[in-house]
Amino acid sequence: MINKSEVLHIVFGQSTSGSLKISLRELGIENEEKVLCFSDIFSVGPIWKLHGEVGVKQRIDWFRTRFLSEEDYYEKDYGKDFIKTKDIICHVPEETTIFLWAGDSSHEQTGVRYVLYLLNNKRNNIILINTTKAYHEQFKVSNRVYSPLSTGEIPPEKLKSIYEKNKTNNPISIEDRRKFYQEWELIADAQDVLRIWDNGEVHGVDEDFYDLFIINKARKLHNQQKNRDFMKSTRLVGEVIGHLEQYLGDEFIQYRVRHLINNGTFDIEGVPTTMRFYSIKLRS
Repeated sequence: MINKSEVLHIVFGQSTSGSLKISLRELGIENEEKVLCFSDIFSVGPIWKLHGEVGVKQRIDWFRTRFLSEEDYYEKDYGKDFIKTKDIICHVPEETTIFLWAGDSSHEQTGVRYVLYLLNNKRNNIILINTTKAYHEQFKVSNRVYSPLSTGEIPPEKLKSIYEKNKTNNPISIEDRRKFYQEWELIADAQDVLRIWDNGEVHGVDEDFYDLFIINKARKLHNQQKNRDFMKSTRLVGEVIGHLEQYLGDEFIQYRVRHLINNGTFDIEGVPTTMRFYSIKLRS
């Protein structure tokens, strides 16, 4: 649990958590300022009523029955980790200052709205650091446009600089907290399992929204072969992730590839568990 005197940083994803911990250590404040990580990707999976037990159970069951991992993470640990993190947030002392780290992605912006809903009845000072905005303001390169898809793509030395420049930002106002709360109510009333960030908002889309994108990337990789042949699924997933302008995580893309195998779009060689165990090709 969090002590009253501590500063709490809430982040979304293990990569962000690791980088921020390094940044705090370099600043010499890792003992006074703690990092709490939602090890999750909020752009995918159901979030219907996620603030309540029924919504949490639905999300846990969805991942457990659809996503695969070599360590059976979704079967064994995902649910426990999610509930533990949610419980810590709900019991944060009101004297604790909270920093929310989020870039312009449906993953992190959905997470922000979820956390602010959980903290709705608390009087904590909550400071939102928009890492996309901060990155462009501090590290803009005139001849190259780069925008990290998530905070986890920003290296520790740059996160450190972002924190030093933004740690004195004003807390989120009561009006803005109310706005985030209302936005959470809207998106958590929907049954979609895939969300994108578009025009400054989180939008729910159909689960198969990127299936054609996946198919076209597979066609592109086939065109690079001398003869159309099986390719490792890791090659296709990497190609898709490398060209997506949304942060969805590779496990969702794997899930959709397995769907396309099941509906006959892809032929398969191997066992469709984790990526390295099978190869695919578009059915002729």
